[in-house]
Amino acid sequence: MAERVQEIYSLLIPLSEGRLIVPRACVAEVSGLPVHSEMTGAPPWYIGTVPWNGKPIPLVSFEGICGKPIPPGSGRARMVVFVGLGHRLTQFAIVSQGFPQLVRLSSDVIRPGAAVFPERTPVLCQLRMANEVPLVPDLELLEEMIADETRATL
Repeated sequence: MAERVQEIYSLLIPLSEGRLIVPRACVAEVSGLPVHSEMTGAPPWYIGTVPWNGKPIPLVSFEGICGKPIPPGSGRARMVVFVGLGHRLTQFAIVSQGFPQLVRLSSDVIRPGAAVFPERTPVLCQLRMANEVPLVPDLELLEEMIADETRATL
């Protein structure tokens, strides 16, 4: 009997430098970047809140939360809405620097990367796949960091 290859549908999300890779099941929607409401007293990476499904949700810069410069807005920027893990938020969004690409991942095409990330950076690891070296975000930590700032600025 032939072994069945396990594949995960994933999204490659463009950042200013590099990409994130996340399971497709974590993403509720990808849309144009709407006008946001700023959060007074929030760190620069916490861009503000945006309307989604009739309620405001947090919008953040992944580059900024990792301590890198926040990219300027562009016409290609998108909002990627994530389904929260339910611990602290129900949804949140990050700014993508272009439209995410759908890819199928299997153990045949990915290898672990060698990069090391500082503690409290919402990155689990880096993968190597063909010509890409995307980051795997720590969505649980990211949700926690956003929820902490949301509560602190309200």
